[in-house]
Amino acid sequence: MTGIGPIMSRRFAYAIDKRYLPLLVPFGFRGSKDGVTLTDEGSLSATFGFFKIKTPLANVTEAHITRNYRWWTAFGVRGSMVDDGLSFGTNHNAGVCIHFAEKVPSPLRRSGHSALTVTVADLEGLTNALGAGHGEASSASPP
Repeated sequence: MTGIGPIMSRRFAYAIDKRYLPLLVPFGFRGSKDGVTLTDEGSLSATFGFFKIKTPLANVTEAHITRNYRWWTAFGVRGSMVDDGLSFGTNHNAGVCIHFAEKVPSPLRRSGHSALTVTVADLEGLTNALGAGHGEASSASPP
């Protein structure tokens, strides 16, 4: 047998700004259950209440940290007004933007999203787990 052994599933919980919980409830958000999971079967699954996307880890091309979102666009599930990105947002401080080789469909866009921003608590842990290191994008990147 080669390699470093089996990869264990790893869950990354959201960093929740509790002041904005009333904005998250309509999405069915459950802080204790929702988050990003990298499975030992080799997939990435992100849940946010009624919304879920799943893709093979091999479809992830890049992941980087983004910071300082506009508060009025940072919460809940939303599609980008600039591109076909999707955000699962729970705070306006920081998140991880995950880029995909092939677009991943969601209930908001059947044709798919080329990126997903998730506001997880362990930013460096998720970017490292996705093989992206500590690189950070501009400090004013919207989710």
